[in-house]
Order: sequence, then C-alpha cells, then structure tokens
Amino acid sequence: MKTTGVVRRIDDLGRIVIPKEIRRTLRIHDGESLEIFVDNEIITLKKYSSLNELANVSKILVESINKEINKDIIITDRDNVIAASGVNKKKYMGKNISSYLENVINDRKSVRIFNEKVKIVDDVEEDCNYIIYPIIANGDAVGSAIIVSLENNISESEEKLIKIVAEFLGKHVEE
Repeated sequence: MKTTGVVRRIDDLGRIVIPKEIRRTLRIHDGESLEIFVDNEIITLKKYSSLNELANVSKILVESINKEINKDIIITDRDNVIAASGVNKKKYMGKNISSYLENVINDRKSVRIFNEKVKIVDDVEEDCNYIIYPIIANGDAVGSAIIVSLENNISESEEKLIKIVAEFLGKHVEE
C-alpha cells in the first residue's frame, strides 16, 4: 500500500477526522476500535482486532479439530482469516474476508449453506457445505468460526463443535 499524507486539524476535544476514502480503503467502520502508537513525534493508528491476540490459540484449536474430524475449520476477525486448517488452509490463511462474510458477522446469526457457491474470502469461491457462527465478545461481533466440508454433509455434532469454538473464542476475548 502506498503512503498517503493528509493534513487535518485537531478540534478542542482532541478529535481528528479520518477522511471517508481512507476509512473505506482500510475497511474501518463506525464504532470500530483503533490502537494508537506513539514513537518520538510520530503518531500511528492501527485497526485493533481483539481476536489477533488469540491467533496462536486459534491455530492450535483448528488444527486439533481438523485432525479429529477431517473438516476444514476457519477463524476470522472482522477483516481477515486469522486461523485455518485442512486441505484449503493456504487458500484462506491471511486473506481478507468477503463482503458476504462481513454481512454474516454483522447480522450476528449462524448460517448454514449446503452445496452452494460462497465467497468466504475475496478471491476464493467454492461449492461446499458451510456452517458459519459469529464470534460475540462483550456484545460485539468480533469475527466468525466456520466449518467447511468439501464432500460430505456436516453432522449435528460437528455443527455443535463449531458453535462451541465460536463461544469459546468469544469468552476468551472477554477475559
């Protein structure tokens, strides 16, 4: 991404307006948290993802589940895939989530998709079986837990498992 500089005034409450075009490009939405870093005379703003702190735990969790049930598991925050397991791990890992998945997360409802083409990330559209559960922490939708099956249907116990993963990560973020 190229470096962009914009001059803005600080109001009497210490607020700075980030231009809409920059927010759209960086996918920053109203009410989203930003981290503020100070280094000498440089102030840096960075999108904050509470799930990023759990990336290592998420990776271990999805690998363990995949080993036992042989289904792909994907964990996302509100912007990117932070953990993935299974045969399609490389297709998903670190990629930006699609606008479809962003809407599912914002709706805060689980979604079951069987034998349909769905875009989980921007550049991958696959005809699979999916179950998506939003990860909720402190009342905010912070990401999603997804189980993917390329061939078989997803059983009721596997659906419960992905729901438990979403609830576990949500509770872990709250701590």
